Amino acid sequence: MHPVSPDALLASYREALAHTNALTDRISTDQFSARYPERPDWAIGPFVRDESLTFRLDGQWPDPTGVGWTSDSVYNPTVIVRDDELHLFYRASPRKESTASRIGHAIRRAGAWEDSPANPVVFPTVENEALGCEDPKVYAIDDRYVLFYNGIWRRDDGSVAVDILCAVSDDLENWEKRGLVVPYEVSEYWAKGAVIPRDEHGRAVRIDGEYLMFLSEGCGGRSTVGRSPDGLAWSFSEQPYLDLTALGGSLFEVACAAVRGDDLVLDFFYADAHGDFAAAQALYRVDDPFTQLAVNRGGSLAWGGLQAIDGRWSFAQGWDAPPGSRELYFYKEVAA
Repeated sequence: MHPVSPDALLASYREALAHTNALTDRISTDQFSARYPERPDWAIGPFVRDESLTFRLDGQWPDPTGVGWTSDSVYNPTVIVRDDELHLFYRASPRKESTASRIGHAIRRAGAWEDSPANPVVFPTVENEALGCEDPKVYAIDDRYVLFYNGIWRRDDGSVAVDILCAVSDDLENWEKRGLVVPYEVSEYWAKGAVIPRDEHGRAVRIDGEYLMFLSEGCGGRSTVGRSPDGLAWSFSEQPYLDLTALGGSLFEVACAAVRGDDLVLDFFYADAHGDFAAAQALYRVDDPFTQLAVNRGGSLAWGGLQAIDGRWSFAQGWDAPPGSRELYFYKEVAA
């Protein structure tokens, strides 16, 4: 893969500055996660905002690409705890839900957030990241951390492609890019959602001796699952695993997979029977991860995965920040 050109980065940035989308601009976290019509024992949530954990990004990062890049929105983060410190990885964009994104890192120490002086920790450096690096998902896998993210780029025919890429780290601060995860013969140049079953501590969970990855958007419309012995080398095959018949509507994307005891809960984003945005969760057993046992409307849409904070399932999101305000809000599960 060749380095990305400054002209391509500048064109991407200018396009992002003009971005607006009336549908995604009105999304609120509470419309999906604050109330569930029903709350079976296995469901995770509903959630309430914890104002004490709000993250605010001040100032603008230096732009290592030299095109004058800035951000006005932060969202779609992942959270993981290491040595009693809360690590936050988030998408920063010139406009909410635009391309030309970068990935930032902040650490909460002694009750206060510190944005990393190394930001952006992931930014476009090669051609298949020319339109941005988006939506981080971090997992503790064996003795290291693996960060999966989307690389956005434009093919020679002008169409937009989305790759799942990864980087590795021993300390959550220094990252080495490892490149493409899903080969093009599987993704057909569009794959999103590197969703790996994850426990409350952010650790990827082995199932029958291997790690699983649920792909739900792209791959030619095929329901696809990846398998890996180490979280880095993956093989993929078609594998149905989600049935929306009881809800009606159609799937957009699986957001995360949470393991709690013997339960595996997939949290997903879909269009309901009326065509409205909605969230839901589906129940499986860890030892039978493709046999759906139940489904329930309401979910977190925690794109980076659910994490225990102060003993409660939690996540962060920036959808509800006022326009031009770079804030991320934290949400904790309401006690039963």
